[in-house]
Amino acid sequence: MFFVAGAKNTAGSGGGSERRSIYQKFREVDLLDKKKTVTALKPGEDRAILLGLGMILSSVMLYFVLGITILRSYAESVWTEEGVCVVLNATVTADVNCSYSCGSDCWRVSKYPCLQVYVSLNNTGRVSRLSHNEETQDSSSECFYVPRCQKDSAAMHVVIMNISERLKVNTQVTCYYDPSEQQETVLLTRLYDHGVLFHSLLWPSCMLAGGALIIMMVKLTQYLSRLCEEINKIKR
Repeated sequence: MFFVAGAKNTAGSGGGSERRSIYQKFREVDLLDKKKTVTALKPGEDRAILLGLGMILSSVMLYFVLGITILRSYAESVWTEEGVCVVLNATVTADVNCSYSCGSDCWRVSKYPCLQVYVSLNNTGRVSRLSHNEETQDSSSECFYVPRCQKDSAAMHVVIMNISERLKVNTQVTCYYDPSEQQETVLLTRLYDHGVLFHSLLWPSCMLAGGALIIMMVKLTQYLSRLCEEINKIKR
């Protein structure tokens, strides 16, 4: 009896140790698979975070560039109110000299006709000189439009005359004026209006939101992964 019981105990202990060894092997394989998954995910997560940070940094740089160019010009412009102007007179007064590049350190002189346009502003009833935009106002305080200087002065003359004919046909145009009346000149168009400002800020804002969203998704994935590991530990 003793020998039979001893043999049974020996067989039972051997089976238990065998089952434990099989369980340990499965456990080691499971841990190895998890380590491989974590090792594979970590470089991808790092690259995703770097991508998000790069997008955020690029958007900040774009905001800076827009701030010193478009936003600054938009904020400094005094022609903020929109009105309706009636063209009273559009005449060519004289030829204006301009210079164009003919090569390295080479400049030559050409001429274009100066078109002066006077309008009546319906909102105030005052008569003002019309200018194309802020750049034209800064470069020439008398002429409505300053064409790109070129060798062929006849081509510039044709451009100016076409503008004059259009203004004589379309006598009622939308214009922009200074509500404080510090600037007597009114503008036909603004370089940077609300639409240009919106589209200029749209893409950096989308890039900033996209970069922040990528980082948030990576952090959320890491949090859910740790949460799943803790739940699995509790179940075991």
